[in-house]
Amino acid sequence: QAQLVESGGGLVQPGGSLRLSCVGSGFIFSTYVMRWYRQAPGKERELVASIDSLGGITSYPDSVNGRFTISRENSKNTVSLQMNSLKPADTAVYYCAGSRTWGGRNDYWGQGTQVTVSS
Repeated sequence: QAQLVESGGGLVQPGGSLRLSCVGSGFIFSTYVMRWYRQAPGKERELVASIDSLGGITSYPDSVNGRFTISRENSKNTVSLQMNSLKPADTAVYYCAGSRTWGGRNDYWGQGTQVTVSS
């Protein structure tokens, strides 16, 4: 019943931009910490962005800091990831996930959307 569905992935050239969206249903979206992860072939899953329930606190690792921006619109049960200045190293399947606390486990995961950065 609870569900997260990502969209917006695709093929983009280096230096380009993409905006990913994730829509939640079946749970109280506005009370959840939301996160974006990515996983590239041969690499461990990497947390790339987090946002608290009200959107007042965000967090990014050095690998994407300054290029990626997470945001949410609770009235639409949506969390987004704006990705700018994309690099081939950003190529991965991107997943959204939700947690009841900032440091807690994820209760819900999306199915993933492929992002490919290539010339």
